[in-house]
This record gives sequence, C-alpha cells and structure tokens, in this order.
Amino acid sequence: MPTVGPTERRTAPRPGQQGTVGDRHWRADLRRALGSALAFLCLAVPLDAVAGTLTPRRAALWLVLAVIVLALLHPARVTAGDGWLAVCGPLRERRVRTDALTVVRQSPGVSRHLVPWDAHGRWLELDPRVLEANPLLWHRLEAGARCFPTAGNLREGAEVLGRLVSGSMASRPHPGCRASVPGPGAGPPGTWL
Repeated sequence: MPTVGPTERRTAPRPGQQGTVGDRHWRADLRRALGSALAFLCLAVPLDAVAGTLTPRRAALWLVLAVIVLALLHPARVTAGDGWLAVCGPLRERRVRTDALTVVRQSPGVSRHLVPWDAHGRWLELDPRVLEANPLLWHRLEAGARCFPTAGNLREGAEVLGRLVSGSMASRPHPGCRASVPGPGAGPPGTWL
C-alpha cells in the first residue's frame, strides 16, 4: 500500500465531499480581509500611543473595531457539489438544491446578487462574479439547472440564468479560441480566430 505524504493528506477531499468544488479566489480574499483588519489595528494603536491617549480600554476598543472590520470584509465561501450550491459566511452556511430550484432572481440595485430558492424553501445570495471567475462552479450550477426546466420546477428565473450564462460565456473565451501562432493575415498574437 503506497504511503501518502503530509501534503497529499492535507489537500485530499474528505470522504463525504468527493467532487466538491469551491471558489479558487476565496483564500486570497480572506488574506486581504485579514491584512486590512491587521493594518487598521497596526495603524490605530500606535497613533493612539503617540498621541498619549492609549489606555487598556482604548486598546480593547481598537481590537474590537479591527474584528468588526474583519467581519465586514470576510468573503463568503461558495462551494458546489452534485446537485447543491452553498454559500458559507462568517456566521452561517446557506445551501440550496440546484436540481430542485423553483425561483432564481437577481436582486435590484448596484450589487445585482443572484438569489436562488429551492423547492424546500431554502435560499442563498451570491455574487455572480464568483461564478464567472470559477468555471467549475458554473459547471455545477448548470448541471443542476439542466434538470429543473425539464421537470417543470422552475417557476421564475430561467431568463435570469440564461442571461448570466450567456454573459459569462461571452466574457470568458474558450481555450481553443485564441490563436497560438499567428499565420499570414492573422492579427496580433492572442486575437480571436
């Protein structure tokens, strides 16, 4: 039996999570949030100390404010598996069955978050840019989405999904659509064929 090194053990999925995909930019976003909260704390405490007004109570206040900054900037972790999509925030996780979606809406306003509801009454809210930046998450959502229009479960939102999928596909080139070696009459390297 081959032995598994410590790096393989850490990166292997847990038994119940085979085939789970997640947001590949989540760790970088979390590091950015931690760095921002730490920078806030590292700037506020020394400035307060230089001003001569730093007390243990004020230091605790700065620490609490840094934790609040971290909570506000903490990114939601989006994961998907066979038939489900989940968004895990700092306090709770929301999960919907993609093969039982009944309503898909796009929230009004500037953020334009996607809000899917399933037949069990569960819902979640996620930024469509996360799906656009992660093709595997799109694939999982589309795989579940292919099931529900034929079953007649989707009462509202087919046009929202179609618009998001077509907008995502238009903005993301297929790997085979770029010229690798320009031929005679071809445009500059990296242009569309």
